[in-house]
Amino acid sequence: MLRFQSPAIAEGKGRSSDKELILFLHHSRGSLLELETQVFIASELAYIEESRAKHLLSQVEDLAKALNALINSLKKSIAA
Repeated sequence: MLRFQSPAIAEGKGRSSDKELILFLHHSRGSLLELETQVFIASELAYIEESRAKHLLSQVEDLAKALNALINSLKKSIAA
């Protein structure tokens, strides 16, 4: 699932400032929420088993927490 987020994060890291990186991290978080929606839909339509959906949603939650922590850390370093 991290591969899903990597392009936006890599692009943001290649920019010239942490503010731009934060912007791309926000884009990644939005994409992650889109993925979460797709997992819900796939589960509801019985394309994937409920146990698989729960596992994927747990990974989404973990990635969201990590992204939020990184965003908050970068915001604090900019403010300092």
